[in-house]
Amino acid sequence: MSPVIEEHARARLITDGPLTRPVPVELRYDPADEPRTVHIGLPDGTDWAFGRDLLERGLLSPIERGDVRVWPCGRTQLIVELHSTDGVEVFQFEIRTLIRFLARTRAQTAATSPDAGRKPQPPSRAPRPEAVRPERGAQPAHG
Repeated sequence: MSPVIEEHARARLITDGPLTRPVPVELRYDPADEPRTVHIGLPDGTDWAFGRDLLERGLLSPIERGDVRVWPCGRTQLIVELHSTDGVEVFQFEIRTLIRFLARTRAQTAATSPDAGRKPQPPSRAPRPEAVRPERGAQPAHG
């Protein structure tokens, strides 16, 4: 069994207000799941799962799949826009963080088994059962 790759990162939550704020996110890849699926865990306990290729292609040009939109912002940032029934959340990531994470997932996939011919999974949103709820008085981020 291959180890799960988890990387704690910071993203900037983009809001309608004049300020953005840094938020902790968890980037996760579990080869026991669909081999080409990655997860972004948000501070409110929500887990977004989608094809690794969506992030990889979004590093180069805008791409949309289902409820997820990804596009480069300058040379060092990537925007990930997540749509749900609760609203829209927009996050700005450092590209180097995502490149490092994606490289680790590709190396893990290559070490386990080829995933050729497998169809990318559509994005999905689910609560993370192990998620820590926000502190009292803190509000989950909703766009």
